[in-house]
Amino acid sequence: METHHLIAHPLAPPLGVSSVSAAIVPAAEGWIGLRWIVVGAQRLVVPALAGRSRADELWRTTCFELFVMAGKGPGYSEFNLSPSERWAAYDFSGYREGMTSRVVPRAPVCTWRGGGAAAIFDAAVPLSALPAPPWHYGLSAVIEEEGGHRSYWALAQPPGQPDFHDRACFAGTLAAPATS
Repeated sequence: METHHLIAHPLAPPLGVSSVSAAIVPAAEGWIGLRWIVVGAQRLVVPALAGRSRADELWRTTCFELFVMAGKGPGYSEFNLSPSERWAAYDFSGYREGMTSRVVPRAPVCTWRGGGAAAIFDAAVPLSALPAPPWHYGLSAVIEEEGGHRSYWALAQPPGQPDFHDRACFAGTLAAPATS
């Protein structure tokens, strides 16, 4: 398990959040586990529980994201995961092009544990919803704090405006499983 310390975009710095880390963590067979830890979460805005179902525009408030690029082509997949238990999954044929809903056979499981100075968001995504490794991936977070203030956290940040779709953000790698 490799923990990544995400970087806040300099054009949208946080108010009270001091760090966000993310990792791919062990999960039940047939699932991939993801964990984000937010430190300085006292002023965090968290969407209310809404039940496990697909929803668009989750990024408008606190939301956690996985981007996956398999192979060398320009296509990639995006998974948005919310503390509300809502989720979304999309495929893109190229940079912000050809967006379609990605088929997800089982809903991801999202678990929020917050309160005080730190909060933990865990998500489990069915492996059958993901392309086969090897991958380049991005783990990111939109963090909303009181007053509608949003900061944008990613493994790496491109120049200019925050943009998790930029290839620079796909800074993580996951190897193909070893064969025996």
